[in-house]
Amino acid sequence: MTGGTDTGASYWYADEGDVRSTAVLEAMRAYRAAEVAMRRRTQQSMDMGENELLVLRFLARASQRNELVTPVHLSRYLGITSASTTALLDRLARSGHITREPHPTDRRSVTIRSSARAEEEIRDTLGAMHERMMSVVRPMAPADRAVVVAFLDAMRDAVDSIDAHES
Repeated sequence: MTGGTDTGASYWYADEGDVRSTAVLEAMRAYRAAEVAMRRRTQQSMDMGENELLVLRFLARASQRNELVTPVHLSRYLGITSASTTALLDRLARSGHITREPHPTDRRSVTIRSSARAEEEIRDTLGAMHERMMSVVRPMAPADRAVVVAFLDAMRDAVDSIDAHES
């Protein structure tokens, strides 16, 4: 560090040659911390846990694509048991955030949809934040967007490939 500026070399494993690279990792770490704080505030304002919010976002995306969602889809997406999924869906149904409807082709199954109330609550809670984020992305040149997407995809792959048993 020179002149009191943080060069980003605060990773314990970084050497002087990694200063520019660690600056990128520091920026990512700061973004992740801000995103975690935002999710916590959202959970508190909507009086929901993380999985409840994940379900509502999943349902919103599925609705935009005209896709049916079953409890099995949600169990797989969240990586939780069917019993945990049922308990989570029961809470969301009691609070008026989802509806269960008979599956149109499988009479043994149900489909899950977010309620109009849930969609309005999400729009009210997350709409302004989403618009602020989009205002950062919209002016980017297409080539810059492509670089950012490729970088984030590569970082996701790097993190996803970490084996919990590696030493």
